[in-house]
Amino acid sequence: MFGAPPRLPSSPGLPGWAHSPGFARDGSGFVLLADCVSDPAAPESGFCRQHVAVRDAGAKEWVLRRSPLPEAAGTEGVSANLLALGPGRALIEEGGAEPAARTWFTRDGGRSWRAGDRRTVGTTPEIPAGSVLATDCAAPAEALPDSCDRQRLVVVSAQDGRRRALARVPLLGAHPRPAEQPEPDGSWWVSGTDPLSGRAAVAVSRDAGRSWTVSRLPSPDTRPGWYTAVAVGPDAVYAAEMGELKGGAPVKNPMRALHRSVDGGRTWQRMWTTGPEREPRTLLGLPVPGPGGRVEIGGELAGYVSEDGGRTFVPSGDGSPFTRRTPLGLLRESSRCQYALTADGVRWSEFRLACGDDVP
Repeated sequence: MFGAPPRLPSSPGLPGWAHSPGFARDGSGFVLLADCVSDPAAPESGFCRQHVAVRDAGAKEWVLRRSPLPEAAGTEGVSANLLALGPGRALIEEGGAEPAARTWFTRDGGRSWRAGDRRTVGTTPEIPAGSVLATDCAAPAEALPDSCDRQRLVVVSAQDGRRRALARVPLLGAHPRPAEQPEPDGSWWVSGTDPLSGRAAVAVSRDAGRSWTVSRLPSPDTRPGWYTAVAVGPDAVYAAEMGELKGGAPVKNPMRALHRSVDGGRTWQRMWTTGPEREPRTLLGLPVPGPGGRVEIGGELAGYVSEDGGRTFVPSGDGSPFTRRTPLGLLRESSRCQYALTADGVRWSEFRLACGDDVP
């Protein structure tokens, strides 16, 4: 569960630039590619060809497969998203959050695609293996995110790529924010606000979404935050509370506090409270927990590492990549084509995709 990182092959010669890489536990994966041609003198004549590259389990390279996405005009840009849904399965979502937005599902490694849409159909009592947890708008029905009064948890099914409302959900206010993927121990996490106090809270399910346990975080602020980013490590769970800071220079991804739990999220201790100057003050994606009280925070301008559970930090390098959870471990996305995976928060396995002119 927290061993050596998996090793994935590089394919720097793939066309265009890569986005939305996703993986399954068997090491198979998908990535979207956009190969754009533009003319500054006539931007309306530009276009972007969209591709899908696939790595089958055990394969030594990534290969191009047919993409269901249409060619996009250069003035429109590329906004599609890909969700990996288990071995050989993925869902491509057309840009836009409206329920009628088109989707395409594959169960055979991208060799064929079935068209659908983002509408939620029915309910499900659990989160099946390989599926992804997301949200849609419950009231008003089918409203866009910016005009939604109340969101609900939905499961993007690995069986057919359709969205279904989760039957039993935690009480975390009107705008719960789920983690897309389960943590290495199989737990699913959702963040939101405690209905009684309005402060930051998280919920965990250890039975695939059939039941939930809610715990309130010892937030330093009485104001509602944005969300909480949770990551489970070898010996502790870390919860980074995101939201506006009091004082100091404004930042885009403010981290109010870092909380730590050594009993699976039943109780929490606030380890770090962000001030007007002390770093880290920001977080891109998830904290990276390691063994023995080690935790890394990837900030907007630099990375920071703690060896005492988050009480103190020291700089760990210039610039910092975005980190998110995948079934293979934490995925670090740094430069245009550089990626790395870790399972234990210490050792990283690097690979490259679609490096363009940077190919040696």
